[in-house]
Amino acid sequence: MTRQLTAIIQAEDGGFVALCPELDICSQGETVEEARANLREALELFFECASPDEVVRRLSNEVYVTQLEVAIG
Repeated sequence: MTRQLTAIIQAEDGGFVALCPELDICSQGETVEEARANLREALELFFECASPDEVVRRLSNEVYVTQLEVAIG
């Protein structure tokens, strides 16, 4: 079985941080591709090790990713 999850990846300190907001799990890597692969591995390990109750408790089905315009200064 597979499930579509969100990965938000951003540059940080010379590398990249990848976050899955549905489960609040993150990882990192030196490249976008590495951060994405490491996040996938972290998520697979979570699903392998977590109890069904923990998965239900942590899994959020509603994630909204958007941009805002704000005044600066």
